[in-house]
Amino acid sequence: MQKTVVSTQNAPKAVGAYSQGICVSAGRFWYFSGQIAIDPATGSMVEGDAAAQCAVIVKNIAALLADQGLTANNVVKTTVFITDINEFKAVNQVYAGFFSEALPARSCVAVSALPMGAKVEIEVIAAE
Repeated sequence: MQKTVVSTQNAPKAVGAYSQGICVSAGRFWYFSGQIAIDPATGSMVEGDAAAQCAVIVKNIAALLADQGLTANNVVKTTVFITDINEFKAVNQVYAGFFSEALPARSCVAVSALPMGAKVEIEVIAAE
């Protein structure tokens, strides 16, 4: 997969841990369902603030990617759902630490509630 960051001075700069866009020359795509902070060993929601839940979520996403022979570097688009937009900065710090190369395109949406009382949910699209 070849992943190129799309960046132009003619549109607003990214204001967080994301790129304006990503251009992918790829053979296959993976669309992963949204992940909440569930401990895979117990099936229970992990307690803690939004940042603590985000840490569990990115670990679970890493496991999904690894099972398919992928890494965070294959992620081209994410959608982050958060129940308290005031927690965005803390979530963003954890989220940004998950990616080491070109940041994927991202949307972040404040929602009134998530399954199982989750504070954060993240879905990803990856490409090969």
